[in-house]
Amino acid sequence: MTALDYRHVTEYNPAPPSDEMRRRGRKPKGERALTGAERQASYRQRQADNRTAPTRRLPRPIRQASRPQQWHGAVATLLRLQAKYAAWLDALPEALRDSSTGEALQAIVDLDLDELASIEPPRGFGRD
Repeated sequence: MTALDYRHVTEYNPAPPSDEMRRRGRKPKGERALTGAERQASYRQRQADNRTAPTRRLPRPIRQASRPQQWHGAVATLLRLQAKYAAWLDALPEALRDSSTGEALQAIVDLDLDELASIEPPRGFGRD
């Protein structure tokens, strides 16, 4: 055989059999290797021993609405409340309309909130 006949052959030199033969992986802590269940139990125990109290995350800051949005929201709330007070006044018995409750409800219903609703607040910073 020539050298060309061996060109695709990998040379294999087996290690001599001995007691010092290297094994792959960690050496066992005891006399024998741990079983899967024993390994899992020791892992869970290490995790439990190293566990710290969970850190509390701060709540995200709530995005504040712009001033025009706040204005429109406040006016919408006032209009909604005025409608509820008008319904309350309509449901109020005739005998109670002259009482302090009836007079307060009538004063709320008589307020002209349409002028407030028509106001468009400035947007500011040159965006007017």
